Amino acid sequence: MQGYGAPMLTPSPDGLMPFFAMDILKRAKALEAQGRSVCHLEVGEPGAPPAPRVIEAVARALPEPQGYTNAKGLTGLREGLATYYERQHGASVDSELILATMGSSAGFILAFHTAFRPGARIAITRPGYPAYVNTLLGLGFGVAEIPVSAANGWRLTGEQIAAAYAQQPFEGLLFASPANPTGAAVDRAQLADIIGTCARLGVTFISDEIYHGLDYAGPSVSALELTRDAIVINSFSKYYCMTGWRIGWMVLPEALIRRAEILQQNLFISAPTLSQIGATVALEERDYAEEQKAAYAQNRLLLGQGLRELGFDMPGDGDGAFYAYAGISRFSNDAMDFCLNMLDRAGVAATPGIDFDRTNGNGFVRFGYAGTQSSIEMALERMRKFLAAGG
Repeated sequence: MQGYGAPMLTPSPDGLMPFFAMDILKRAKALEAQGRSVCHLEVGEPGAPPAPRVIEAVARALPEPQGYTNAKGLTGLREGLATYYERQHGASVDSELILATMGSSAGFILAFHTAFRPGARIAITRPGYPAYVNTLLGLGFGVAEIPVSAANGWRLTGEQIAAAYAQQPFEGLLFASPANPTGAAVDRAQLADIIGTCARLGVTFISDEIYHGLDYAGPSVSALELTRDAIVINSFSKYYCMTGWRIGWMVLPEALIRRAEILQQNLFISAPTLSQIGATVALEERDYAEEQKAAYAQNRLLLGQGLRELGFDMPGDGDGAFYAYAGISRFSNDAMDFCLNMLDRAGVAATPGIDFDRTNGNGFVRFGYAGTQSSIEMALERMRKFLAAGG
């Protein structure tokens, strides 16, 4: 492990931890710089570029000076997003309630500061996206974790929310469907149960819909189909293959939009102009995005079957996103050590479960399958040899 800057497992005094997926990526890049071959299954990043028309639109715009946009974002982009909700979800959304953000990450920051007082407690699921915890702690908010399990398909229920609230109340719930790292998704009735429970308890609901469109069990259901009191956050990163463009959006209740706009003006000014131009075009390129999704669907089955054959514990393949959250109890009780050894010895990069679950994550590893089929096939073969040699 020496020489690569092994990830540190000790949290900062306020509980902040590294984003281990990025630490693993950094280590993998260092190995590649030494001439090693690495199969990248560690980050949630599509292997394909944005649709060609997105690139063309930005190229046409480049000769012109690119200044700030309206803090809410380009009118054409916000109107395009309103049309998206009408077409995909049958929901009528006023474009004035939509705000373009610097990825979903900025959307979370704006949502927390817009909807809650300093120090408020926000509930999240465990396992869950690590930036939830670290962003909340870094901004001075409290965190309430609601554990979900493989026994229930990693899905959150209204009953679990109510039980957690009774134990220690919280002001907000941040929930993703499909979820990272498990790929779990809820259907319309299940989402209605979650939203209804939050409404009954007086809990502000934040719906992370960044993996919408990447669904394999049924269509993604937006919170906007069921309520106008929720804060909805989404991004062009995953479905539209625009991770590095740092462009996303949020939809807010009318009572909160002005405060969010003021915070945007002061924290970020506006989302990147060129990225907004590209995103406006991307909304009309769903055929291209669906082609990428079809490839993920094949990779999902290939990886899931391969991992089970190798002895990983993974009852199902997940409902959406592009991750496999696999148990490693047959091989190790230390997910970080397992991932570092697998990277160094086999050239396969994956993310330790402690990134997503600080309590029980040592028994799991997350594999991403948004890359090529050949990279997954190669990774499975390398893991087969790695495990046969003792792991």
